[in-house]
Amino acid sequence: MNLNRETTSLTREDLEKEVVLLRSQMSSDDALQSAARRRALFEAIDDGFCIIEFIDGPNGPMSDYLHVEANSGYERQTGIADIVGKRLREIEPANADVWLKLYGGVLKSGQTVRFEQEFAAIGRHIEVSASRVEPKSLRQVSVLFRDVTARKQAEKALRESEAIARENIQRVQLALAAGAIIGTWSWHLPTDRFTVDEGFAAAFGFDPSLGRSGLSLAQVVETVHPDDQAGLAAAIAEALSRGGSYAHQYRTRRTDGKYYWLEANGRVDLAPDDTPVTFPGVLIDIEGRRAVEAERDRAITALRALTDTLEQRVEQRTAALLQAEEALRQAQKMEAVGQLTGGLAHDFNNILAGIGGSLDLMRTRLAQGRIGDIDRYVTGAQSAVKRAAGLTQRLLAFSRRQTLDPKPSDINRIVADMQDLMSRSVGPAIAIEAVAAGGLWKAFVDVGQLENALLNLCINARDAMPDGGKLTIESGNRWLDERTAKERGLEPGQYVSLCVSDTGTGMSPDVIARAFDPFFTTKPIGQGTGLGLSMVYGFAGQSGGAVRIYSEVGKGTMICIYLPRYVGDDESDEAPAEATRSVSATDRNTILVVDDEPLVRMVAVEILEELGHAVLEAEDGPSALKILTSRPDVELLITDVGLPNGMNGRQLADAIRAQRPELNVLFITGYAENAVLNHGHLEQGMQVITKPFEADAFARRVSELISAS
Repeated sequence: MNLNRETTSLTREDLEKEVVLLRSQMSSDDALQSAARRRALFEAIDDGFCIIEFIDGPNGPMSDYLHVEANSGYERQTGIADIVGKRLREIEPANADVWLKLYGGVLKSGQTVRFEQEFAAIGRHIEVSASRVEPKSLRQVSVLFRDVTARKQAEKALRESEAIARENIQRVQLALAAGAIIGTWSWHLPTDRFTVDEGFAAAFGFDPSLGRSGLSLAQVVETVHPDDQAGLAAAIAEALSRGGSYAHQYRTRRTDGKYYWLEANGRVDLAPDDTPVTFPGVLIDIEGRRAVEAERDRAITALRALTDTLEQRVEQRTAALLQAEEALRQAQKMEAVGQLTGGLAHDFNNILAGIGGSLDLMRTRLAQGRIGDIDRYVTGAQSAVKRAAGLTQRLLAFSRRQTLDPKPSDINRIVADMQDLMSRSVGPAIAIEAVAAGGLWKAFVDVGQLENALLNLCINARDAMPDGGKLTIESGNRWLDERTAKERGLEPGQYVSLCVSDTGTGMSPDVIARAFDPFFTTKPIGQGTGLGLSMVYGFAGQSGGAVRIYSEVGKGTMICIYLPRYVGDDESDEAPAEATRSVSATDRNTILVVDDEPLVRMVAVEILEELGHAVLEAEDGPSALKILTSRPDVELLITDVGLPNGMNGRQLADAIRAQRPELNVLFITGYAENAVLNHGHLEQGMQVITKPFEADAFARRVSELISAS
């Protein structure tokens, strides 16, 4: 062996040859003379080298080995210092049997072996060449090795990367086969060059050959819809600034000259210095999805199901369920509208038949000169009109559009005053018990409408007890916390409750769910309109409260109305008895009647003229204001609230009272104008009468206002 050559130029094969030579020398007589040059050689190489000697161990003969010699490379390759004199089971007890098997085979066979093995104790992989030191009786093996951990890690990373790449390719191929992806691109950012496939070129409306030669970003986006270019540029810039995933929807012009929606999905890959390098991606045709929402959701789910996590897929399915529930609610709403319109048509056709028939008979009898039956027909027509007014009032109550006159009221007193009426309404077979709470708060409520609601509840309870039973009316103070109030659809706070309980047949959950729908009833045809509970529901809501049903089939029902507590100054809820007034003869006064409906205006004018008043007419606010400005002798303004031409009745009254604050006003209102009048108290000298009205009631209101002026 030539010791004068440069040891740093030796290859691993050269070293292994030298090791074999030296191993043979170790068995000769001149082993001692070669030790010095052997040590110099192995200290000069970077690889680790050691000689191990098998010894008896805890598991029997040759169940351990001892490191009898090592070079400095051993510590560099393993990080273990002072290895000479240390046993295998001292260094790596958990993995000792693996090494004993490997090196024991070399000792037994005498064959040189090369292998790679994990050195678990130090967390590294080593590449090993091991040979027996002759003679066999020495029980020694020489080991030449190097650390290959970095290479093993690189190989593992490469395998993982290749596996991910293969998986992604398979996913793209599946998506292409399914028709979800219509094109692909790869953008090399440093050179601003796009390479695209034929599908991409077709989607953007240019020659596929251009895509193979490379395009710039400016060339690619030429066919993007002008309205979408700014948003696309912002989305691309945002993705380039942060790297990672990218998704954006926009329209492109194809070869037929039309624009179509597509979705671009890609990923920006960054260099170690965070500079964007490549930007690959795919195109998805979403034209159909934009037109049909459900189809869009299906297409997106089909594509993203390949890569999305379970949580994301659950969220998508939940969204679809919410859409289905919304569609169901819409169908239920339309069913309720159909029920409402059907009920209205049925009841109003009956009412119109009564009015029309009475008028036809009146005309016939007048033509015949038989006026003796006229009063009967007039009475029949007026009765039908009252039924129509009552029906309208109940519908307005349900829709929370009725005109209310709320005032501080003692619920216990209202119930006590209605005791006789309720007893007559439910009959002798039903016992009524009123449980009045002590110290009951006052409620701010329209007394007449509350009485009507209470009577409706009593009648419903009576119908639920055809064989008799017990009806209980109970009042109480209620503090509703946030949770309890939310369950009842109310704001937290103080409420007065009025509950009507019966021992009747009860309601099933399905019936409870529809009980407040207008015209819904479980009674036979011809018995009940199905408007009682809907009126109670609307009245409670319009009063700032709520109504709830508590029922069980066969065990009775309790319906509770919750009304806000009145917290203002204590006011008397007793209205003074209305004195009987004559409505036939008064002093002659000048009155202005304003209404855009000629028939209503005609009726009001004739009633007033019959009373002896001088009456002026106007059909809208501006013309009425001119009359009032030029006629200071007008003593009373009677106006509809809903007027055309930019000025409603309340605005007209406010405008003229700014000049003549003493002028009294009588408002005639339907339902929609209630907001104009009921958001606060009316001023002194103002009153309201609702349509339709009776002549006597109208004349009485006019007389009151003229007397007060």
